[in-house]
Amino acid sequence: MEKKRKRRWGDRSDGRLLRSLDPIAKVAPFIMKHRTGCMNFIHETIELEKVEKFIRKKRNDGLKGFGLMHVIIATYVRAVAERPALNRFVSGQRIYARNNIEVLLTIKKEMTLESPETIVKAVFSPWDTATDVYNKFNELVEAYRNDTSSDFDKTAKLFSYIPRLVMKFGIWFINLLDYFGLLPKRLLNLSPFHGSFFITSMGSLGIPPIFHHLYDFSNVPLFCSFGAKQKRNVLREDGTVKQEKYVDITFVMDERICDGYYFASALKLMKHIMRDPFVLDRPPERVLEDVD
Repeated sequence: MEKKRKRRWGDRSDGRLLRSLDPIAKVAPFIMKHRTGCMNFIHETIELEKVEKFIRKKRNDGLKGFGLMHVIIATYVRAVAERPALNRFVSGQRIYARNNIEVLLTIKKEMTLESPETIVKAVFSPWDTATDVYNKFNELVEAYRNDTSSDFDKTAKLFSYIPRLVMKFGIWFINLLDYFGLLPKRLLNLSPFHGSFFITSMGSLGIPPIFHHLYDFSNVPLFCSFGAKQKRNVLREDGTVKQEKYVDITFVMDERICDGYYFASALKLMKHIMRDPFVLDRPPERVLEDVD
């Protein structure tokens, strides 16, 4: 079961202030003030033999449309259970542990140039399995595609009517409230710029993954992009050649949330999970909590 903490002075509605960090971690947000100046980029290649077997199993189990996107999201959720610092964020030059795992995704009603797009946000628990991830995300996606517009679209439309000088002041004021952790929870839940992990599929467009920038506005610390599946010939030790399927994945992260050693460990864990994704059918044996 998830442990509920009592909110303390300095905590926000979307995260708790980390008080026991090393001095260098506390000072870093004052030296590196903007998220776009703290971006680290990494490219990985994932072999897909086991992943594709897992996807076929889930589809045979009735999970229509289950795919690589769901596997990557479920892998991230499982990694957070073991490496909770992945779910930190920086706001107001302080580092927080986020209360929930919030994954963001841009979707279109239809795969056409004219089709409108929106951003959906799904909230997960570190105890969630791949099936839980599929059900929660598909519920949001289907709700959007069956409706005229999402709450985010309606809010964005309202903002678009505001004169630009008033808009400029309004965004400044929102940033001010966010700096002090005073944004209303309803606005945080609605915002597509506040969350744990933003993921985008370039594979559906048939192009390689991009290195997508982070946003200075808001607090999303990690952006993931993956490309189209590809094939390659691999030379084995016995001299034979095997054809493998693989996918390229890129990550852009805010380096202030954790050190390089920690992130490397988390990335290795994610690769380990994707080499045996069937573990995502079961809840994790344990969920670690971030430092105080």
